[in-house]
Amino acid sequence: MFFLKLMTLIKKEVFMSPSTITLLFLLFAVVMFVFEKIPLGLTSMIVCCGLVVTGVLDIQEAFTGFIDSNVILFVAMFIVGGALFETGMANKIGGVVTKFAKSERMLIVTIMVIVGFMSGVLSNTGTAAVLIPVVIGIAAKSGYKRSRLLMPLVFAAAMGGNLSLIGAPGNLIAQSALKNINLSFGFFEYAIVGLPILIAGIIFYATIGFKILPNKEAPADDDSVFDQQQDFSNVPKWKQILSLVILVLTLLGMIFEEQTGIKLCIAGCLGALALIVTGVISEKEALKAIDLKTIFLFGGTLSLAAALEKTGAGELIADKVIGALGSHPSPYILTFVVFILCCVMTNFMSNTATTALMVPICLSIAQGMGADPRAVLMACVIGGSCAYATPIGMPANTMVVGAGGYTFMDYAKSGFPMIIIATVISMIILPIAFPFYP
Repeated sequence: MFFLKLMTLIKKEVFMSPSTITLLFLLFAVVMFVFEKIPLGLTSMIVCCGLVVTGVLDIQEAFTGFIDSNVILFVAMFIVGGALFETGMANKIGGVVTKFAKSERMLIVTIMVIVGFMSGVLSNTGTAAVLIPVVIGIAAKSGYKRSRLLMPLVFAAAMGGNLSLIGAPGNLIAQSALKNINLSFGFFEYAIVGLPILIAGIIFYATIGFKILPNKEAPADDDSVFDQQQDFSNVPKWKQILSLVILVLTLLGMIFEEQTGIKLCIAGCLGALALIVTGVISEKEALKAIDLKTIFLFGGTLSLAAALEKTGAGELIADKVIGALGSHPSPYILTFVVFILCCVMTNFMSNTATTALMVPICLSIAQGMGADPRAVLMACVIGGSCAYATPIGMPANTMVVGAGGYTFMDYAKSGFPMIIIATVISMIILPIAFPFYP
């Protein structure tokens, strides 16, 4: 119904300025992302095509996001990470390390450390998906309740996404926006804020937070596929080893981008190609590993960012926000407001969508006050990853609802304190690490 009303308005575009049309599409995107009546990628593509139909952008401007270097990097790393999962190497790594935990607290710490660092260089959803069956198996053998272990696992996956440039799609969205104004984040620069949050999260759930983790019996009628661990015994050992070696070499190539002169996306492509050429994974498996939903969401939403910039709609929003904050807004207050807003939004919609929507707006606001936008964009990305308070905050949260027997309030009780911790840490570190007026 909302979409029909929007299109009725858009048909009258002769009476509207391009900025007004862009703002209507922004409103449509926000509403649809929040309620998710249609898939996120579809919403993104409706916006992309709608901006062309209404004449706000031409075809090249609207679809240029799909040939963005970050999209190429996404595709490459989906394949590289997918090989680790397909060969069972990720499963083996998780299983070998977690078996050394001797108590429930030690197990929680071990799980969070492994998941946190794995999701820093791989898909956080993929990392969680691989380790969920491992953790459920450990819970069954040890007698610990799975509800006590699964929630720290998915929370660590979200925290770990902020350890590197490729940890989460939102990180690259902010990077792409910064490159347009000749700025950038280093490969591990997100870890300046992300690592302290991960460490604090591990300590919290091993101490005070340990008492508020859900303590529930496994559902009696649970027939979750997570109890069915995939058999990797028929996978040749050389494939497992080579998938890990190629991943490490690919990451090293990205880390030393400046020294080698090889761009991140090219390093990723070389790693993906090496996996297919050597036969570690087949072409079919490589294509299967690519998450097209993320590609469509990312590429399509970049058209909205382009329209906000081209039409001045982003600047208009920035002016309104700055006006609401006063004639001389404090960058500290702005950073706090952005962080909290992203925290709220990301718990009810995709963190990638939250970041994609907020980055161009935050960039305009920061530029409007003459401040270095990196602190504000970092707040946007970190806040957008704080999807701890609802079961729909991120895919990994949803994946364990049934297996853990969780309710909505279980997430709220266990996750909300972590949002407060992340907020405090971010507000202390951001102004120091990223001065507003260097």
